Amino acid sequence: MSLTSNPPALKPLPTPRTAAGEPRHVGIEIEFSGLDEEHAARVLATCLGGSAEQDRPGFWNVTGTELGDFECYLDSRPLQKLDSEGLGKHLRELARSVVPLEIVSDPIEVVQIPALDRALQALADAGATGTRHGVLLGFGVHFNPEVVSLKFSDIAPVLTAYALLEDHLRRIAGIDLSRRLLPWVDPYPRSLVDRLASANPPSNMTELMDTYLELAPSRNHGLDMLCIFAEIDHDRVAREMDMEQIQSRPTYHWRLPDCRIDEADWSLAKEWNRWVLVEQVAADRALLKRLKEMWRDHRGSLTSIRTDWSERVSDVLKGAGLCDH
Repeated sequence: MSLTSNPPALKPLPTPRTAAGEPRHVGIEIEFSGLDEEHAARVLATCLGGSAEQDRPGFWNVTGTELGDFECYLDSRPLQKLDSEGLGKHLRELARSVVPLEIVSDPIEVVQIPALDRALQALADAGATGTRHGVLLGFGVHFNPEVVSLKFSDIAPVLTAYALLEDHLRRIAGIDLSRRLLPWVDPYPRSLVDRLASANPPSNMTELMDTYLELAPSRNHGLDMLCIFAEIDHDRVAREMDMEQIQSRPTYHWRLPDCRIDEADWSLAKEWNRWVLVEQVAADRALLKRLKEMWRDHRGSLTSIRTDWSERVSDVLKGAGLCDH
């Protein structure tokens, strides 16, 4: 089964340009199985133009496409260091059953996401498989949306909106129970949401970073803020975190725990529209204020379970005219 031929229309960001006036870009990482690196690279080159070439064993580059360049590789650094023949080749083939293939795009303009969806359609038609064929294998999709700016006034509302919407987003995404139990899909701790939604939340970037590093010091959250914070103050993050796998860059790092590349109702556009919802809420200060007040009321009740909160959020979004699916 391949991707839907009619993905939903791509929703525009409420702030589509950076503070410098340039169109915002997004880098996209997609994990799947069913194809080897060479096959995936050649499918991309055929669909998007450009050429596919092997850089080293297990690592292919696709260059000169209409969307820029791509990397295709098995998502394991040790495997990338193995020889191309003999034992190295044998170990790499064995690893394909448990290690996803990953394709990583150059930053593309948001309006180019449908073109990448068409390339994923071609990969699915060629045999690419996603989460349902590897429920415990960590197949996911990562979006890296470029920030409007690194100012507190642009960053804090987005982080707060995501924290308040996360339970709702996870529910409408239909994340499989087995995926919810895996460490790379940990929701934000309630203590962080409490702090962000409090009557006296962090009032500047230093306070915001310190709050995050104290209450959510992990890369394994749906919205990983460590890349942005390292871009702003590398030394502050390095004092609390192992920086080996944290890349400083002016982008949000939004991890989706599922890649459903071979399912008929799935598309990048559908997933991206959920990020747009986060930014829509962040941009609506009155709505964001209301959600913060609701969270405090929710946490003050005798019971405060995530399902109840996600349903309350859904009702508010509907009332605000924002699509929740």
